[in-house]
Amino acid sequence: MKIDHTKGKYYLDKSQGTPPSFWLDSTPKTNYPSLTGDISVDAVVIGGGMAGISSAYLLTQEGLKVAVLETDRILQGTTAYTTAKLTSQHGLIYDKLLGQMGAEKAKQYAEANESAIEFVAKLVEREAIDCDFTRQPAYIYTQQNKSKEKLEKEMKAAQQCGIDAHYVTELDLPLAVKGALRFDQQAQFHPRKYLLALAGKIAEKGGHIFEQTKAVDIRGDGPFIVLTQQGSRVKADYVVMACHYPFNILPGLYVSRIYQEREYAVVVKAKEAFPGGMYINAEEPARSLRGLPIPDGERILIVGEKHRTGHGKNLTEHYKNLMEFAQGLFTVEEFPYYWSTQDCTTLDDLPYIGPISRSKPNLLIATGFRKWGMTHGTVAALIIRDRIVRGASPWQEVYAPSRSISLNFAASFMANSSLLAFDLVAGKLMRGKEIYSLRPGEAVIANMDGRRVGLYMDSEANLHRVDTTCPHLGCEVQWNDAELSWDCPCHGSRYDVDGNPIEGPTLKPLAKY
Repeated sequence: MKIDHTKGKYYLDKSQGTPPSFWLDSTPKTNYPSLTGDISVDAVVIGGGMAGISSAYLLTQEGLKVAVLETDRILQGTTAYTTAKLTSQHGLIYDKLLGQMGAEKAKQYAEANESAIEFVAKLVEREAIDCDFTRQPAYIYTQQNKSKEKLEKEMKAAQQCGIDAHYVTELDLPLAVKGALRFDQQAQFHPRKYLLALAGKIAEKGGHIFEQTKAVDIRGDGPFIVLTQQGSRVKADYVVMACHYPFNILPGLYVSRIYQEREYAVVVKAKEAFPGGMYINAEEPARSLRGLPIPDGERILIVGEKHRTGHGKNLTEHYKNLMEFAQGLFTVEEFPYYWSTQDCTTLDDLPYIGPISRSKPNLLIATGFRKWGMTHGTVAALIIRDRIVRGASPWQEVYAPSRSISLNFAASFMANSSLLAFDLVAGKLMRGKEIYSLRPGEAVIANMDGRRVGLYMDSEANLHRVDTTCPHLGCEVQWNDAELSWDCPCHGSRYDVDGNPIEGPTLKPLAKY
């Protein structure tokens, strides 16, 4: 992040790419081997993020032989770009759950997330994991009178579900709020420090972690055969798809039941001390804050500005909006880090955790965490452990991927399907530019002999050319100027400037010119 001293504003130097997140920059890289032959295990976990590593850890602790398959390096995907809050406060969720699913399932949701926080706290203490774990209150606040009633209803709903929730009228932040809801005994931590320690415990128990090993197909009904891009085969009684977005779309037709959103983060070095606590507002655009301890002091992490992947223009404006928000609260000295993240959301806002369908009880998924992945990733691991080892989980009904469809869900399904169809058709109809000019750090969708071609010029004036048709299901990718990537508006696949996949569900690169 650089500053224009003549104007007193910060700006992004896009020609040099984007920096890593603080979580990546403050921890060592991993170097687990790739899978080069065929193996047999009790359970194979596809995906090396919060849900995958936590699931593998719990299963190896139960004595199962486990293998983790990670396309790139573990803990470098969504988990490395999180806000890293461990909280059962996920926006205004409990009043909604009581109305849509009833008291029993709403209590399941609350108990699952509160139990996940306690699980991490006890594990950190038992294993002496140095991961900056601290207990913090979590606040959801409003600066609008019209939202006060919603917060009061949410407090009563949360209390009915067993949450230690309190209504307050002031915050320690320099914000004029109309009201706020406080959840006590929540927590924050450094996710990679925590999970790198768990990865080491997996290896100690005889489990396997294979990096740069992409799973591309799952065959059979149990035992399953997982095929990798390198040609290796993994035979397993259980398969856990913890790969962010399930690449195996049938059964369940998850491409129409999940959508992906991006969100942005900036780290602030300020003259003022952060007062402690974790905060998020009740309205849009979202503004989430927490302290960020580092060796030479504390920084402030601010997150918000969400939008559907592949939608929107001038995406660097989202960073600037967060910076302006920070400058309105604190005396900012520097923005040492900034990054964006992506997560899946289901149509009823509840994750899918459990068997992918009733016909395949031993093929399990964990997805749709809606940017609350640190808590829900732990919930997923506990549910998956219980389903495999004990046959059932006390929270399985509220998270079941095959749960019954409500009228609201049906309406959301139709709306999402219509948007997918619109994005597909609109992308095909949009012609590329026939006359264009590029500077380093810029991209354009060009019309070359009647074909859409994505062009990007790097900092050395080299031109990178890709076919803009996403090989997943044929939608047309759009340029993301904030992250220098080609993003699919239909299902959220993302590619670098040379067309190599960054995020799924895609399994193939963009074609090159």
